[in-house]
Amino acid sequence: MKLYYAPGACSLSPHISLREAGAAFDLERVDTRTRTTESGADYLAINPKGYVPALQLDDGEVLTEGAAVVQFIADRHPAAGLAPANGSLERARLQEHLNFIASELHKAFTPLFDPSAPKAAKQAAPAAVARRLDHFERLLADGRAYLLGERFSVADAYLFTVASWTGPTGIGLDRWPRLAAFVARVAARPAVQAAMQVEGLVAA
Repeated sequence: MKLYYAPGACSLSPHISLREAGAAFDLERVDTRTRTTESGADYLAINPKGYVPALQLDDGEVLTEGAAVVQFIADRHPAAGLAPANGSLERARLQEHLNFIASELHKAFTPLFDPSAPKAAKQAAPAAVARRLDHFERLLADGRAYLLGERFSVADAYLFTVASWTGPTGIGLDRWPRLAAFVARVAARPAVQAAMQVEGLVAA
């Protein structure tokens, strides 16, 4: 498998998931502005959507959309325990978290990273992000270590990735101490450290 990624983007989530799963994979960096890969390939020929992540399978099939990619990784490596069994309520909870992160929290950050976003959208974005972060702060109030309880899942990889964007956007996590502790807990995992080092997000 090959994961196409951009450092610190939402592709960090499947990158972490691959390492947590102990999967064999290659990485190829994408310049999302020029839509070219580090080997000089036209990324739009690989993923016409133009954004990361994209996971190219050994048979040439390409899977996109982070929430789908991380579940595929988990299902291909069940021994890693990164997702509950299909058909279970817990699996539906995992999908609930993934969908909320993708459609609400992730999208709320978009104006802050888009130079062409209207000024009004940029000004409104921090409050929109905050409302979504409030949800996770409430969820973590029962003392759980991770979103589904005491076991790390691919949803935690995604929440960690997106919640970390509060740093470069200046939002910070001071208002959400439980979420801040969650981010620190996930960041300390060896697979997460390895992924972040490879992407140049922390020192090796």
